Amino acid sequence: MLQTPDDRLIVALDVPDVLAGLELAKTLGDTVGFYKIGLGMLTGGGLVLANELKSEHGKRIFLDLKLFDIGATIEAAVRGIARFDLDFLTVHGDPHVVRAAREGAAGSELKILAVTILTSLDRQDLDDALIIPGALGDLVAHRAARAFEAGADGVIASPQEAALIRALPEAAGKLIVTPGVRPAGAAKGDQKRIATPADAIRAGADHLVVGRPVWNAADPKAAALAILTDIANI
Repeated sequence: MLQTPDDRLIVALDVPDVLAGLELAKTLGDTVGFYKIGLGMLTGGGLVLANELKSEHGKRIFLDLKLFDIGATIEAAVRGIARFDLDFLTVHGDPHVVRAAREGAAGSELKILAVTILTSLDRQDLDDALIIPGALGDLVAHRAARAFEAGADGVIASPQEAALIRALPEAAGKLIVTPGVRPAGAAKGDQKRIATPADAIRAGADHLVVGRPVWNAADPKAAALAILTDIANI
C-alpha cells in the first residue's frame, strides 16, 4: 500500500460542480494528492473547488484554462490567478502568450505549462485547421522548444511525443505533463494519441493526467491505485 501520494498522477476533476469534485476527492482520499480543474468546471465553481482542495485539504492544483489572448490580457489574467497559490496553469504555447504568462506569474510559485497540440487532434484535424504540413510529432517538438525558449516551465503533450520533447536540449529541467493516458483496456474516449501510464513515464513524462478512467470507474480509488502501482517502480 502506498503511504504518500505519488504526485506524478494528476486526476482530472471533469465533474459537474464543486460538490461532485469534493465527493470524488473524498472518495480518493490520501491516494491522490494532485488534481486538475479545467474549463468545464469553471462555471461549476472551479476556483472555489481549487481553493478548498488546496487550502483545506493540502492538495496540489493544476488549473487547466489554456489561456490565449493578447499579451497584456494574458499577463493580467495570470497575475490574478497567481494570487490563488495554485501549482500549474496552462496557456497556449505561442511564444508571445508564454512570455506574457511568465510576467504575470513573476514572484509566485505558479508554473506555466504551454499547450503544444491537443491530444484529441490528429494530422487530419491540423489540416482542417490550416496548420503547416509536417509530421505531428515534429510539430509538437518544435512548439515545445519555442515555448521553452519563451520561458515555459513545462509543456502539455501527448505521451506519444514525450520522448521527442525530453530529447530536446531546451527541455533540460522542464516538465512534461501528458494527458491522453489510458490504462490497458480503458476506452479511448475523445483522445487520439494515447499510451498506458507506464509507457508515458518511460517516455519521459513527469506527470500523467487521468480523468475518466478514474472517476468513471466503479471503484475510483481502486482505479487510481492501479495506475499508481503501474508506475511505482519506474
